[in-house]
Amino acid sequence: MAKFLIADDEQGIRQVIKEYCEFEGYETEFAADGMDAVKKARETDFDMIIMDAMMPKLDGFSATKEIRKSKNTPIIMLSARVEEYDKLHGFEMGVDDYVTKPFSPKELMARAAAIMRRGALSEDKMTSGNLTIDFAGCAVFIGGKRVPMTPKECELMFLLARYNGKAFTRQELLDKIWGFDYYGDDRTVDTHIKMLRKSLGNHRDKIVTVRGMGYKAIL
Repeated sequence: MAKFLIADDEQGIRQVIKEYCEFEGYETEFAADGMDAVKKARETDFDMIIMDAMMPKLDGFSATKEIRKSKNTPIIMLSARVEEYDKLHGFEMGVDDYVTKPFSPKELMARAAAIMRRGALSEDKMTSGNLTIDFAGCAVFIGGKRVPMTPKECELMFLLARYNGKAFTRQELLDKIWGFDYYGDDRTVDTHIKMLRKSLGNHRDKIVTVRGMGYKAIL
């Protein structure tokens, strides 16, 4: 399970981000100032750090610079400053993304997930018989031949494969693939699973229906 460090001196903001992180299945830890953020980042291997730019003791930019001396943990900077200079300064210090306040927690989670996907997919590949899932290349191959898939089929395949054996409800798949604000129903998931199975051909049985719940991959 991915673990996030939420560094912000405002308790309300920490709590909101924590709730959205937990909804996504992430563990969280808090830091209320820059010094504490650096200390915890050095002691623990977090998967993501969400850091406020303006904090007591040590600002977010300086904290990022210190963390980068020993860790390459992805960092998203939160700031009320919208000037280009501040954003460029953040990237120069080593942040991976810059989100201005006030921000959408949904967008923040989407940005965090995208950054982690880039890092994880850069080196991942999974093989089951003659079926190969190339996360880095965003492609699926059967017998060395690339399988044509729609973007949503690919997202479903990659999600189920990455959590091989874990069952997802239809609602969880809707939230993770289509987004929180999608207004479709369960039939959307069923339709795309049917398409995915058709694309997989003889490997269609690797996408398993969990009766009364949803779907999982068995690779």
